[in-house]
Amino acid sequence: MASKILRIKLFDKSLPTPEYKSSGAAAFDLYLRKTVTIKPHEVVLAPTNVAVQPPKGYFVVLAARSSMHKHGVMLANGIGIGDEDFSGDEDEYQMALLNFKNKKITIKRGERIGQMVIMKYEKVKIKVVEKMKNATRGGFGSTGRK
Repeated sequence: MASKILRIKLFDKSLPTPEYKSSGAAAFDLYLRKTVTIKPHEVVLAPTNVAVQPPKGYFVVLAARSSMHKHGVMLANGIGIGDEDFSGDEDEYQMALLNFKNKKITIKRGERIGQMVIMKYEKVKIKVVEKMKNATRGGFGSTGRK
């Protein structure tokens, strides 16, 4: 049961309100507000029809739906992070969609293109040091190698 309130503004009220689709869902789907056509290897900003105001101490993670690759697109930036203060009246979330195909792709208004997760965060103090306390383990992808 949800205990926090996510304030949400819909830019086009004729599209569905985002909702969790199952009792175990961690994210809710976002709907494309207007049809977008993306040329091969181009990035286009796709409006998701929502501005949100997370509860104090929470932030937004914006990710592509797992089926987006079937359209031939992916998020150009992997995931998006929305700070709790990105919550103005015109701060509509958009997804940077990259067409990885060699043909033009059109995604129609109302399609579910992304998902949003609301997560708690805690700020830390940043301290610059000359030397780390732990031993060096190796490089990128070195876990488990000798």
